[in-house]
Amino acid sequence: MVNEILIAGFGGQGVMLMGQILAHAGMEQDLHVSWMPSYGPEQRGGTANCGVVISEDPVGSPVVTEPTECVVMNLPSLEKFESSVRPSGHLFVNSSLCDQEVKRDDIQVVTIPVTEEADRLGNARVANMIMLGALASCLPNLPFDAIKASLRAVLPERHHQLIPINEKALERGRELYQQQ
Repeated sequence: MVNEILIAGFGGQGVMLMGQILAHAGMEQDLHVSWMPSYGPEQRGGTANCGVVISEDPVGSPVVTEPTECVVMNLPSLEKFESSVRPSGHLFVNSSLCDQEVKRDDIQVVTIPVTEEADRLGNARVANMIMLGALASCLPNLPFDAIKASLRAVLPERHHQLIPINEKALERGRELYQQQ
């Protein structure tokens, strides 16, 4: 099984961190992984996306052009990447910042108001972890616990005090996915 994941949003939304956590979790499961970041003109506030490939076989190319799973954290990302999702793939949409309807009917669309959900948890910066928890629910080759465990390895030590709220956000994302 191969998952080709594209995660996109504004710089500062934690897009790269989401990809790094997935890649680390894949390595911990002895899978082949690649992670490839792409930044717009500015890192914070500009556009940012990353591609993650997680596979049981060696990864031939780190470039993700037709993702099996795509996360869009803002409207420009939805407009840019909706058409690239592989038929029967998953498109995860942050409905807090994307008020536009998805036009395709050949993909599974998961809409979650992650920004509002993060506010309910008391920390607006965990919106990405809520979305990651939802995304993790459709990645059968990555156990949810491996993703949670990767927080400690990927987050810089100076942010380890935030691990409990990030774990709570991951759990909330999984709950929201299961409700759909």
